[in-house]
Amino acid sequence: MTHPRYTAHVQTLPSTVPFVGPEEQERQRGAPFAARLGANENTFGPSPAAIAAMHAAAGDIWMYGDPTSHELRSALAQKHGIEMGNIVVGEGIDGLLAYLVRLLVDAGDAVVTSDGAYPTFNYHVAGFGGVLHKVPYRDDHEDLAGLIAKAAEVDAKLIYFANPDNPMGSWLDGPAIVAALDALPDGCLLLLDEAYVELAPDIAVPEIAIEDPRVIRMRTFSKGYGMAGARVGYTMGAEALITAFHKIRNHFGMNRVAQIGALAALQDTAWLLHIRAEVAKSRAEIERIAAENGLTALPSATNFVAVDCGRDGDFARTVLAGLVARGCFVRMPFVAPQDRCIRISCGGPAEMAVFAAALPEAMTEARD
Repeated sequence: MTHPRYTAHVQTLPSTVPFVGPEEQERQRGAPFAARLGANENTFGPSPAAIAAMHAAAGDIWMYGDPTSHELRSALAQKHGIEMGNIVVGEGIDGLLAYLVRLLVDAGDAVVTSDGAYPTFNYHVAGFGGVLHKVPYRDDHEDLAGLIAKAAEVDAKLIYFANPDNPMGSWLDGPAIVAALDALPDGCLLLLDEAYVELAPDIAVPEIAIEDPRVIRMRTFSKGYGMAGARVGYTMGAEALITAFHKIRNHFGMNRVAQIGALAALQDTAWLLHIRAEVAKSRAEIERIAAENGLTALPSATNFVAVDCGRDGDFARTVLAGLVARGCFVRMPFVAPQDRCIRISCGGPAEMAVFAAALPEAMTEARD
């Protein structure tokens, strides 16, 4: 009988995905969630101007999107004071991560990340046969100096570093990132994942020349701009590196309506300021609810808060299970000692009320 002839490498990979989505969890539990606070989506939503632009464009969905994303790249270049040749648009940061790994990582190549950092990056590295070397967090922060030292030790081609970080919400000041680049080994690229940067303090954003060949930056419309379902992200870097993406990217991978919505969102600076204010209020409310229950909310520069449950990972998992059972979808870090925490996405008053009601019951159940 005939059968697909998978590559030898694919045959070694597990049949797993980085995340189980809330929809699958709802199917498994047989009921919808009352509060969707686990995926770090922007529950406050996109700019009304973006929604209007997408509605207006929906009738033309029969057309492919512009494979160059010209208008969006032009607006992004103007915003960041760089050239269009320094930007490539892709299917969210997740899609861009896959392209970058495909560009740089051959079977057996060393790649460095933090132990417990964004698992989709690891998924792509494994998919292309790279060898991951992991560095522990330090004081609930990604250890940039440790990552760079490990890269020198293993001759890594690529380092993954998120600032602000997911899942802890911590961040490193921009000048410290710039200073750390002096120790970056030759031939190693620092991937700076800035998915949450629109929600972070200005000091978290490093000033790095766009043509600096040591760094590539990735950003998204999924978080601050509230368009996670549209799957629009972009990468900024030296023109030679950005040009290389065109050799292997899906040139018609971008949804036309999403491109138009992202452009409108980018232009609505007042809405982004509104979102920043709403996120700040929600972070404060999560901190208040945590304190009411004897828990500690860690400082966050993102649209989520890591809440220290005060014990070990098993206890935190029990708390999380109790929240999920009560219709409150949340997630948690998966590596010790960060797994002593649960991670709560920001939400409005209705979502926060669900969390506030469910947490004390989940804590009581976990302590029994």
